[in-house]
Amino acid sequence: MGSRIILFAIFSVLAIASSSSVNAATAKSPISSPAPAPAPEYVNLTHLFSFAGPYKIFLGYLESTKVLDTFQNQANDTTEGITIFAPNDAAFSKLKNPSLANLTQDQLRSVCLYHALAHYYTLADFQKLSQSGPVTTFAGGQYSLNFTDNSGTVLIDSGWSKTKISSSVSATDRAAVYEVNKVLLPEAIFGTDIPPTSAPAPAPTPETAPTADSPAADGGSKSAPASSTKPSSSFKISSLSALTHLVFAVAIGGFLFL
Repeated sequence: MGSRIILFAIFSVLAIASSSSVNAATAKSPISSPAPAPAPEYVNLTHLFSFAGPYKIFLGYLESTKVLDTFQNQANDTTEGITIFAPNDAAFSKLKNPSLANLTQDQLRSVCLYHALAHYYTLADFQKLSQSGPVTTFAGGQYSLNFTDNSGTVLIDSGWSKTKISSSVSATDRAAVYEVNKVLLPEAIFGTDIPPTSAPAPAPTPETAPTADSPAADGGSKSAPASSTKPSSSFKISSLSALTHLVFAVAIGGFLFL
């Protein structure tokens, strides 16, 4: 009886020790939580416009109007992202009438904001945008653009400016920058009295080679044919008749003489 009690006590001690070790192991091995997703890459528009292509004039306007900060915040601090249409330097050089020189600072700021949409759009998204009518830009409700998808080529129409997306400069998951060849001019600033686009001059008509029987083929107009020195048939007949009369007269004279 005493041995049974001793064995029971031993088994009880072992069971308690085993349970404690299991609990300790469980406490030391908590379930690991998933690693956080990496933060999106910071969009540095200053660096992009400085080194990605000829956009120094556009960058200068963005910096002077403080619009660059607005675009930066939209690209990095919102979930909507941004889409920017960046005119190259040649586009500003070609801009003569109307000019940006006479605009106020507020108007110039609106023109800069007019070159962006407050949402990130891929090139494929413009097919749907082209069916939705005018799209409001970052400048506000009355500053809108019309888009047309022509077999993958995105056309942009502001009224004053008609251009197309010529290339994709950058497309991260929150910021898309596309190059355009014209400065986008809004009707809200420049009015709706848009001068008509001059039609291209007709191509000169090519000179056709003269055909073989045309006057030019003979070196100009044909000169009148030279009169022939050969006697005509009427002249021949009259001469023969006179000769016949002369022979007849001589014959009669000879007969009378005899």
